[in-house]
Amino acid sequence: MEVLLADDQAKVRSALRLLLEHQTNVKILGEAVDTTRTLDWVKAASPDLVLLDWELPCFSRETLHALRRLCPSVAIIAMSAQLEACEAALSAGADGFVSKGDPLEQLLAAMEDCRERD
Repeated sequence: MEVLLADDQAKVRSALRLLLEHQTNVKILGEAVDTTRTLDWVKAASPDLVLLDWELPCFSRETLHALRRLCPSVAIIAMSAQLEACEAALSAGADGFVSKGDPLEQLLAAMEDCRERD
């Protein structure tokens, strides 16, 4: 599974990369720090999955629609430290939601759910 990390916090991106690089079925394509760079990455690389910070700078619900227009098959897992973002993310069209405080197993389970939908 080819993954794009989209989060404006370097520590979060670094931690995700470190954790996911040890998964045999995951390849990190790159990192984006804002909405524009996320859209550019998706357009250029067509990842299987975007791990998307729900509070990414300049993010809006339209961003999800733009990601899907650029790459219709992309799965999107929204991430937030705020649990109340879950309902908003899922209703906006995210394929999954993971709290930034959840253990790695929660993230891996959400990624597996997205893979099984393919």
